[in-house]
Amino acid sequence: MNTFMKKKRFALITGIMSIFLLTACNNDDSSNTSNESEKAATAWDKIKEEGSITVATSGTLFPTSYRDENSDELTGFEVEVVREVAKRLELDIEFKELGFDEMLTSVKTGQVDMAANDIEMNEDRLENFIFSTPIKHSFGTAVVRKGDLSGIKTLEDLKGKKAAGASTSVYMELARQYGAEEVTYDNAPNEVYLRDVGIGRTDVILNDYYLQTLAVAAFPDLNITIHPDIKYSPSKIGFAINKENTELEENVNQVIDEMLEDGTIAEISAKFFNGADVTQVVDIK
Repeated sequence: MNTFMKKKRFALITGIMSIFLLTACNNDDSSNTSNESEKAATAWDKIKEEGSITVATSGTLFPTSYRDENSDELTGFEVEVVREVAKRLELDIEFKELGFDEMLTSVKTGQVDMAANDIEMNEDRLENFIFSTPIKHSFGTAVVRKGDLSGIKTLEDLKGKKAAGASTSVYMELARQYGAEEVTYDNAPNEVYLRDVGIGRTDVILNDYYLQTLAVAAFPDLNITIHPDIKYSPSKIGFAINKENTELEENVNQVIDEMLEDGTIAEISAKFFNGADVTQVVDIK
């Protein structure tokens, strides 16, 4: 009898321990599943859940990103392209107007989802960001004073000259390479940059051909011109995206490819670049 009771007691204890073990395993499995689910959530999942995408732009770079003088509405080539991208992805869009350096930092730290502001794809940026399919092809030119061309005949003559622009732009990097003195601004409008060249406060602005041509035309009373002989650095422009957000890149690229195919981006380009189609590769030879 004692033996029987001992066996029964042992079986009962074993059964209880098994229940505890199974319960613990189930809890672990549940915890692991929950953790895996949390890890699986991506930046793209968050964008879809919120139904909105946040895009950094300057609002001061005519005709890429600026405020209409009559309505004060944010518009421009890249602003309207990214609006159409968001529309086709069935997302609302929130623009954050930032200086050039700040917008790239905001993309890198995940404070915004993308940046759209005539951002050229270069080696350094391709190491730190992923870019959308190019929506614009161009090359570099120089804004100088009329008459004496600011004493500049070639890029070699930049040595000792005052070059205006954003500190981290590829154009300022080029100016520094040629020995120019750097003059930077805090998200100033185009007119400030251009007027300073005209009055001799600075000597030159290196920047994109299409942007410079339209900017100079917009201020005919200023003492400035596009240098007739300086052309350099064929470029590709796209939206800058956080390097980890590959799903956003894939979805944005799918829509951009559709817009290039159906001519939507070319139509937007014609509106802002005086009829020019900036989606076409430029030969500067």
